[in-house]
Amino acid sequence: MARILAIDYGGKRTGLAVTDPLQIIATGLVTIDSKELIAYLKKYFLTEVVELIIIGLPKNWDESDTHGTPLVQSAIKKLQKEFPHIPLKTVDERYTSKMAKDAMLDMGMKKKDRRIKGNVDIIAATIILQEYLQTIQ
Repeated sequence: MARILAIDYGGKRTGLAVTDPLQIIATGLVTIDSKELIAYLKKYFLTEVVELIIIGLPKNWDESDTHGTPLVQSAIKKLQKEFPHIPLKTVDERYTSKMAKDAMLDMGMKKKDRRIKGNVDIIAATIILQEYLQTIQ
């Protein structure tokens, strides 16, 4: 089987998470500068087989767009253009950043490590992927 890749896309940073090849475990991969996403994925796809990309789509509780929705929609178009052979699905990402911050507290992460914003992004991507995996199992 191939991996599933999850993306928590942001204006500055993007968190990535992947499954193992059996699609059982979600693991944080990396946080990168959002401008480097396509270049990073091109290199990653040379060494790993990915059968699906999941990207978090920010929405308000009333289903209206947030300030981040247009950024994510633009990223989706770029991903579909660059990697047309890999299906892409959007998933609800409401409160994943809050959940990531709570998870860091629960894990006992030191305060200085919790202040590193990239840690939130990678954990949020992992949460997005874990929630997706729960829906397909």
